[in-house]
Amino acid sequence: MFGFDLAQLGFILLVVLAVAALTYVLFFDSIAWQKKADERLNEVKLAATDSLGKFTIRDKQAEAVKRRKSVHDTLKDLEQRQKLRDKNIKSPPLKMLMQQAGMKVTLPQFYMYSFITGAVVAGLGVMLGSPIYLAPGLFLAGALGLPRWFIYFRRQRRIKAFLHEFPNAIDVIVRAIRSGLPLNDGIRLIAQEAQEPVRGEFRRIVDTQQVGVSIPEAAMRMSEFMPCSEASFFGIVIQIQAQAGGNLSEALGNLSRVLRDRKKMAAKVQALSMEAKASAYIIGALPFIVAFLVYLTSPQYIMILFNTSSGNFLLACAGAWMSIGIMVMKKMINFKF
Repeated sequence: MFGFDLAQLGFILLVVLAVAALTYVLFFDSIAWQKKADERLNEVKLAATDSLGKFTIRDKQAEAVKRRKSVHDTLKDLEQRQKLRDKNIKSPPLKMLMQQAGMKVTLPQFYMYSFITGAVVAGLGVMLGSPIYLAPGLFLAGALGLPRWFIYFRRQRRIKAFLHEFPNAIDVIVRAIRSGLPLNDGIRLIAQEAQEPVRGEFRRIVDTQQVGVSIPEAAMRMSEFMPCSEASFFGIVIQIQAQAGGNLSEALGNLSRVLRDRKKMAAKVQALSMEAKASAYIIGALPFIVAFLVYLTSPQYIMILFNTSSGNFLLACAGAWMSIGIMVMKKMINFKF
């Protein structure tokens, strides 16, 4: 019985092996074809993945090139505009000068005040003993020199006040943008809460925007009314961000840091140049101090310069040489950075 079971079991195994072998023989081509199809499908998938990766890299490179070209074109356009604005900044007309100085005087009023100033200077010169033929020169100096000097003085003082407050205003705009507010609200906040003259310049941007001018264009115009490189930097940052995109809060934060570093550098330069400036002031004031002391001790000795024609000629020559010396010393101690 046991032997019969082993024979039967062996027979069954042989039958199974035979069926398996026959199945393999019959379906060998189908199995091989399916295997090749799977391999081909895997190759196609891998090629598609590589192609997609290549397309993605190529699209990113094309986008970077396009962005770089856009920034380059924007900078070129801004450079052309800035050249036109620099021309107005270096030699602005009288009306623009008064706007940059923050003066509300009209041109007719300015001419009237200039005429009065010239008349007063000429009258004082004649009353103090100046020859009558010098009266026209004194009138021109009072009518053309003193008013324009006053405008430039007011203009420079206003620029200094603007540079003192401008980094704080940019920091406020950065905080507003990071908190979720749009750029418009940040500019309006500065136009309402900042100190003058920053408040007035940003209010001009808001007013210009209300008549249809975009914020980037209005920001670029700030340098026309506030002739300093910091205002130009602000306009350029806004313009580039509007055309090329980017993180505006980070760009303005970097601008604020640069402005503060420039301010520190200016203070350092001023501290290092104070000795040269003090020497220049002493040398420039020394002739007047000596002349005054000589007048106190020997008035007849120095009055010859004012009472005689040769003395007046010597005074004119001394004034010319003194002016040349002052301009040379000013160039020597006026550091650009």
